Amino acid sequence: MTYYQEHVPKNPVVNFNGQDFYSLRDQCLRRGHLFEDDTFPISPSSIGLQLFQKGSFSSLQWKRPQDLSNGSPHFILEGASRFDIQQGLAGDCWFLAALGALTQNPQYLQKILLDQSFSHQYVGIFRFRFWQCGQWVEVVVDDRLPIVDRKYLFVHPRRDNQEFWPCLLEKAYAKFRGSYLHLHFGYLADALVDLTGGVVTSFDLHSFSTDLVMMVKTAAKAGSLITCATPVGPTGQDTELENGLVSQHAYTVTGAEQIRSRRGWEDLIRLWNPWGKTEWRGRWKDGSLEWKEMQDHRKNLLHDNKEDGEFWMSCQDFQENFSCLFICNQVPISLAHGHMACERWSQMAFKDRVIPGTSAGLQKNVQYIFSVPDNAQSNNVVVSFTIMPRDFKTEEEKFPLSFEVFKVDSQFQHFQEKLPSTFFSQFRSGVKAIVSKTKCNLTKHFTLPSGTYVVAASARKEAIEFLARIFLKMPDCDRQVFQKMTGRRTFSTDMLSRFCFFSCSHQGVDIDAMRLQRLLNQELLRGRPEDTFSLDQCRSMVALMDLKVDGRLDEEEFSRLWSRLLHCRSVFQNIQKYSGIFLTSDLCQAIQKADFLAGVSITNDLLDLMTLRYSDNKGKVTFPNLACLLVRLEAMSRAFRNLSKDGRGIYLTEMQWMKLVMYT
Repeated sequence: MTYYQEHVPKNPVVNFNGQDFYSLRDQCLRRGHLFEDDTFPISPSSIGLQLFQKGSFSSLQWKRPQDLSNGSPHFILEGASRFDIQQGLAGDCWFLAALGALTQNPQYLQKILLDQSFSHQYVGIFRFRFWQCGQWVEVVVDDRLPIVDRKYLFVHPRRDNQEFWPCLLEKAYAKFRGSYLHLHFGYLADALVDLTGGVVTSFDLHSFSTDLVMMVKTAAKAGSLITCATPVGPTGQDTELENGLVSQHAYTVTGAEQIRSRRGWEDLIRLWNPWGKTEWRGRWKDGSLEWKEMQDHRKNLLHDNKEDGEFWMSCQDFQENFSCLFICNQVPISLAHGHMACERWSQMAFKDRVIPGTSAGLQKNVQYIFSVPDNAQSNNVVVSFTIMPRDFKTEEEKFPLSFEVFKVDSQFQHFQEKLPSTFFSQFRSGVKAIVSKTKCNLTKHFTLPSGTYVVAASARKEAIEFLARIFLKMPDCDRQVFQKMTGRRTFSTDMLSRFCFFSCSHQGVDIDAMRLQRLLNQELLRGRPEDTFSLDQCRSMVALMDLKVDGRLDEEEFSRLWSRLLHCRSVFQNIQKYSGIFLTSDLCQAIQKADFLAGVSITNDLLDLMTLRYSDNKGKVTFPNLACLLVRLEAMSRAFRNLSKDGRGIYLTEMQWMKLVMYT
């Protein structure tokens, strides 16, 4: 069954309101004027009339940073940090908590902040980027900030550093949303998506049974943004409670650790409050007895008794006092028992528009066809709809569009275009899903058996522009298939290398040490658990093959390593055939039989050193140790030949020597 689907093209960054940063900046430079943004004027409309009238801002002024700071203002000083953010009057903790999480990932943050300052070609104009329905939108603002009685109305800089990137970024987001009023209460998931273009997975903490510490650490290592929220309090407002937490409030998750306390091991989680000084007052609070009695050697690294909004609490207290955990990643994530599987996802994206049904009751829906592959796993399909920002003044009870997923029977698979109404008439509802809904995003998680499916979306009241994304979890690199392939001579080493690389690389991202470790232990080894590749060994091999020096292997680098590892395995197995065990006495023979070491000579003294380094106390050499030895021997021999001018010796500066030995 085929159906034409227009995928989202890779568009360049678009200018919000048609304002081009460079044109506006150059125009101001020529005229010698500071930029004034007419599309977001210094008027009550930019604040939002309801918020303006509620606050009685009779003395409202708009001033530039150089008129506000004691010294020279800075855009960023010594790196952007969550502690640079100080929430103001607007109830935008949902945005600021997401922003606090963004500071944990400099790569993401740089896409938003770009390279700008108050010195180079300064004319009072700044720009920021937000993700909107499949493309990045650049928003320009002037640097005039609202002030009442010499106090910042909204986000304000810390007194000790005068960094203005949070204030200006908040202003750009207010412009992006319509006004500061439209930042007054919102959804964490919406902010996370706007800042990354990722997809959000939410977890109900009250029914959560996974190892929380391991899950947070694993998600953070994968580059995910992690936030959380407290439930609504008795008043329905964001109110500070006796325990120091704030009801109906968003926080950033900044760390998690298992530590040894006086009573035994305890799981802790670290949070940051955009309000700044309001912190948890229960167990493990800053300066608590628990910290004073703690025996763990990491105490000084973990505990910093400051009133900066960041604090630790036990995971048990966290789950009792918080309602939801939100994890945002470029693709959906599955966290089972605290571990993130090495998953591969394919993604389809469609930018479209849907109109509501006619008065005769005929629904005008849009349809997207997808197929779930064989060997389907649990939680294997995620469908997410992101709508274009509409009139944010209107509060609607329901999401403005709805969608269902239906399995397509064989009798309808001959249709080349949209499925007929007779197909949908036989269904009362689609397949079951776990649903999460915000103001701008509607996401459903499915567990679907293999087959063909259709997503059908329809509008409720008015035409809606949206981006639909369908994420499909691909089957893991099948071990049995791999074993069959490695045993067939018709497959070349290059073909096997490509198979493994694309099976285990993640969404086209190069392979890092963790993924390499997973691949080698799952597909190359069939030994005892103690004979598997360690993470440190994999880091060492990545460093030896990593010509770009970025901590990852691209396809060419991986192919070179993979061919050597297969050859190492052959040498190891052939030598082991006769004795049943590989001993240090076999090392010289292994070096001689390794084709890629042709021309490399060793002395008895060097062989003794390698024996000490790569064998155990019984004189046994495991395959991972042999592979690391042979790969390193080749790399170091090649490095000498490349660095030596006469083939007899080399001269290195201290820094060249340190770079050589500390990374490779």
